[in-house]
Amino acid sequence: MGRRLGQHFLARKSILDRIAKTACGGDRASGDRIPVVIEIGPGKGALTESLLDCAERVFAIEVDTYLVHYLRQKFREPVEQCRLVLIEGDILKTDLSQWGRVPIVGNLPYYITSPILERVFSSEGTWERAVFLMQAEVAARLAAEPGGRDRGYLSVLTQLHSKPEVLFDVPRVAFRPPPKVDSAVVLLTPGKSPVDDTAAFLRFASACFRMKRKTLRNNLAPAYGRERVDGLAEAGLRAEQLSVEQLVALYRKLTT
Repeated sequence: MGRRLGQHFLARKSILDRIAKTACGGDRASGDRIPVVIEIGPGKGALTESLLDCAERVFAIEVDTYLVHYLRQKFREPVEQCRLVLIEGDILKTDLSQWGRVPIVGNLPYYITSPILERVFSSEGTWERAVFLMQAEVAARLAAEPGGRDRGYLSVLTQLHSKPEVLFDVPRVAFRPPPKVDSAVVLLTPGKSPVDDTAAFLRFASACFRMKRKTLRNNLAPAYGRERVDGLAEAGLRAEQLSVEQLVALYRKLTT
């Protein structure tokens, strides 16, 4: 069932409640539910149950037909009351903007974390915050500061669109079945991209990290010419050493 799609289901109630509370705002008065929350990949509904305690309506997007049927049976009453709306479909093909500016939460399958993040970021201005459980190694990359060994293109992509914060680690024994990797919960607070043409800047950022251990001179010379790149103060640096703001400034130097 879910495991064949790369999912390991979080089973520890205290952690599930903590994730749901964070997604729903965290500081709300007892019994005060938010109007709507979107859940990506509800699986067997462990987190869904916690979300129903803090949201009036949960829109849960699940690609596995078997699990959708299972959830309809498990949550028969909330489904009949339209408090839980199950959407059988691929998150990568779902228009997240249809629900307005609402929180997004989910236990992201390890093999598809990056594409899901790209999908969320492509819906700029349509999500209030995102709380994701993911592989700890990926979480560290999202929040990596300039100069750190974890910093890469995914760090820049994430920090271009949001402020990432690793909230807490989740032990392997909290999952059924236990994964072979460590996990962490990340809070993403949306921000506005500092560039007008985000897609063009991200292509530039991807070129900067083309060969991670190489300098910007080596990575950018094929596209912009060695003579032009050699004249930049940043030419001898590696992309991982620059902040998003510094990469944006470099992008503008080379494209204007």
